[in-house]
Amino acid sequence: MPSSTFHLFEMHILDFYTQYSQFYILDKGSPQRTDSDQFWTEEASKDRLAIEEGVLGVGTQCYGPVKATVVIRESENQNFDILKYDHIVEGSLQIKSGTIQIVDCPTSSIEFQTDIPIGDYRVRVYSLNLNSVVGDEGNDSYEIEIWPGKLNLRKVIKRYSDN
Repeated sequence: MPSSTFHLFEMHILDFYTQYSQFYILDKGSPQRTDSDQFWTEEASKDRLAIEEGVLGVGTQCYGPVKATVVIRESENQNFDILKYDHIVEGSLQIKSGTIQIVDCPTSSIEFQTDIPIGDYRVRVYSLNLNSVVGDEGNDSYEIEIWPGKLNLRKVIKRYSDN
């Protein structure tokens, strides 16, 4: 009987400051075109995930402080509680350099870096406590899962509406 469990490569807890309600997950060697007209489109903003070659932009509810957990997995987590999260979105990222990074905006300070095998990955971002944000700060947090997977379009699994 096949097992439904997944194996964890590594997990990291992040607590950093970013601006403009965004941070980036990227291939260290990517051109980092976060100013592209195709990056923060209206759809990407609504979906809270911008995609460009070698870089994903994660939209945050707060303007500055970010609390995040990064989990690198061997395979997709198919056993999560959708009710626990306010918003869930995933996208693809091609890693050509063998190093994945999480950087702030706009200074591009490296908040997290690790070596992973060169290849195609899926990245899922779970957003929590989005309603807690008042003004620039709140108790929002983000869980990021990364696993090897085919390149595919952005996919919203659960949409947050703050209306």
